[in-house]
Amino acid sequence: MTGPDVVEILQLLRRAGAEVWVGGGWGVDALLRRQTRDHRDLDLMHRHEQEDTVVATLAAAGFAQTLDRRPVRFVVTDGRGREIDLHPLSFAADGSAQQASLEPGRPFLYPAACFVTGEVERTAVPCLSADQQVYFHQGYEPTDRDRHDMLRLREAFGIATHF
Repeated sequence: MTGPDVVEILQLLRRAGAEVWVGGGWGVDALLRRQTRDHRDLDLMHRHEQEDTVVATLAAAGFAQTLDRRPVRFVVTDGRGREIDLHPLSFAADGSAQQASLEPGRPFLYPAACFVTGEVERTAVPCLSADQQVYFHQGYEPTDRDRHDMLRLREAFGIATHF
C-alpha cells in the first residue's frame, strides 16, 4: 500500500460521505507527516452506521471482502493486492467511540481526543493520535514493524511506550 493509494482511497470514501480515520502503520506515518517504512495494508476506522457506504464505495473501486471477523474487523482486498483492514466504531454523543473486541464486555475504547489530523503525501488525513496508537500496541508480542512504529512515536512525541 503506497502513499498515493492511501490518499486515493480516503478521497473515494470522503466523496461518498463516509468518515474514516487512519490507524496502524499508516496512522503512525500520518502523525509523523512522512512515510518511514513500507506498508502491507491500510487500517481504517469507520462509523458503524456508515459501513454499507464504506463497503459499497470500496466494492465500486474493485475491493472485495477477504476476511470477516465482524463485529471486530473485516478486510477487503483488490486485484492489485491492496488490502484495507476495516474497524467499525460505535460513537457516543460526547465524540468518544468503542470497537468490539474478541473479549465480550471489553471493547476497545477511543476517547474523543484521539481523533486527530495527520498528513500523507502532503494531504491532510484524519487519523488516530499518538496516545491511541500506543494503546493499540499493548497486550501482544510486538513485531519488528511494531517496534519501529513505537520508536518513531517516542522520538517524535516523547511519549512512553511499553516496548
